[in-house]
Amino acid sequence: MKLFYNKNSKDPIYYAQMGIRNGEKTTTRNVKKFGKHSELLKITDDPLAYVKEEIRKMNEEYRVGKVAFTLSADFNERVPLSQDAASSSAWLNIGYFFLQDLMKDLKLKDFFREKTIGRKVAFDCYDIHRFLTYARILDPLSKFATWHKLDTYYEKPDFDYQHILRFMDLLEENYGDYLAWLYKQSNSIVKRDTSVLYYDCSNFYFECEQPDEEVVDEVTGEVVSGMRQYGLSKEHRPNPIVEMGLFMDSRGIPITMCLHPGNTSEQLTAIPLEQEILKMLPGAKFIYCADAGLGSYNIRKFNSMGGRAFIVTQSVKKLSDTLKKAVFNDYDYRLLSDDKPVSIEGMKTFDRHDKENLKLYNDSAYKVIDADRALDLGLYEEKTLKNGRTVRVKAKGLLKQHIIITFSRKTMEYQRAVRSRQVERAKRLLARNDPEEIKKGPNDVKRFMKRTAKTESGEKAEVTYILDEEKIAEEEKYDGYYAVATNLTDPAKDILAVSSKRYQIEDCFRIMKTNFDGRPVNHRLRERIHAHFLICYTALLVYRLLEARLDDQGTHVTVEDLITTLKNMNVANVHDVEYMALYNGSKALDALTRLTMLPLDRLHYRPKELNGMIKKILK
Repeated sequence: MKLFYNKNSKDPIYYAQMGIRNGEKTTTRNVKKFGKHSELLKITDDPLAYVKEEIRKMNEEYRVGKVAFTLSADFNERVPLSQDAASSSAWLNIGYFFLQDLMKDLKLKDFFREKTIGRKVAFDCYDIHRFLTYARILDPLSKFATWHKLDTYYEKPDFDYQHILRFMDLLEENYGDYLAWLYKQSNSIVKRDTSVLYYDCSNFYFECEQPDEEVVDEVTGEVVSGMRQYGLSKEHRPNPIVEMGLFMDSRGIPITMCLHPGNTSEQLTAIPLEQEILKMLPGAKFIYCADAGLGSYNIRKFNSMGGRAFIVTQSVKKLSDTLKKAVFNDYDYRLLSDDKPVSIEGMKTFDRHDKENLKLYNDSAYKVIDADRALDLGLYEEKTLKNGRTVRVKAKGLLKQHIIITFSRKTMEYQRAVRSRQVERAKRLLARNDPEEIKKGPNDVKRFMKRTAKTESGEKAEVTYILDEEKIAEEEKYDGYYAVATNLTDPAKDILAVSSKRYQIEDCFRIMKTNFDGRPVNHRLRERIHAHFLICYTALLVYRLLEARLDDQGTHVTVEDLITTLKNMNVANVHDVEYMALYNGSKALDALTRLTMLPLDRLHYRPKELNGMIKKILK
């Protein structure tokens, strides 16, 4: 602050004036009026020296973060005029500073600099990338809507919508290198644990009526299938879909991803993506963990080589009759907690309401069954027959594996409670005599109905439906049972603990779909669809890394609380003198402040403080 007064006036008015730099705008404001020279003579013999001393004190206080200033308000003053069709908010978000503080360690500025050397690029790839990532986390909208709301961020970036589209094309061109770069640089933020890799697939449906047509490459003549294709969907929507495969590490942090047309079998996606991981991690030895749909024998065979291993969910219903007999043979079961012998009959019949049985109720029984399987190795060998003739036959190999069967009383009761409600619904449906009104599915109540037809000679058959008691009894046999197949020889408890973390990859898809609005996807071109999901993947990676760092400091924050906090961290410009926080404190804000050491828990900010903060974390 400095002294300002009219030196040519006989009775000047003394002001404390502050120089303000707000972004590219530089201005000055009178923040305090000391009064006229004649008025100050009443309290001091030298008004000029008095005012200079007061300003010196104000500068001392300003340096330690304290300042008092006077603002005048004209309640008849109108808001600034604008030619915009609709009024916009003047609030500015600074919550993304926390995201940028983490993203700077991904060194994506260097990545895009490498990929654009020698190219005439009229836009800043790094700026576009980071604001698309912020928007996907804080305010997920279409790319066009995001572009319209760029002025809600403190920096107010300036680039055109066409630049976003050109950037997305460039990002897709470097699809594989980009994913490998993210993994490599993320190691500097959180030490990645690749001892166990979890894999799963999910579908994203598109709001279009027709699937994409095949395209013939003009150069190679290769027929390329469109991305949006009809396929199996858990939501049973009659829309084309795109399939995403995702690998994550043992902490739930993504490692890499793949995209396929919606009609691609998910079992064909795992091995090619694993091969990409082996390029990123040469000689890596890890455990592949997935659910039953991604645990085919080919996948198990692939993960039985190179020092790798597998843990995959195994459907008890799909086991061979020999293995099913071993499962239901009430012999050699032990408690998972202390390895003591136990019987399944005893687990089913103990009094669960007795407090002494509470520990047993929360426990599980298990047994291990050897289940080696002969596999086609894809090779041929010469075999000599008894008559001396030599023939060429397929070579067979042995897949060494065993199956861990568990039984839980708690799970059994839950499954039976669900089935009981389904059976009651089936009975009500039969009472209405209109079972055709419900579509048949693997978990539909109609599976408990049996169709019967009676006829007399020469008469039309009368079709009726009855409750299928045999079907219900057959399903009850499997209540409480769970199985995993593995080639590891570790204790069953340790293997099941690894398998139990598969829920984290479901969380990854839930966050991407629910919190980050991965769909609707407002693109139809293959390149733009790929780029869209790369941005969604980046947002997921940034969130998971931030979550891991918060966990490491002992402060877990839920995804909803974290996003709500960052989204609500808005500030208002008060006459260019200061920015005032429009948010309150919270546990999430305290955790973020301690983690990053960014002082964003203040009520008032000087413009140069916020400018300095963003400049520092953008280096």
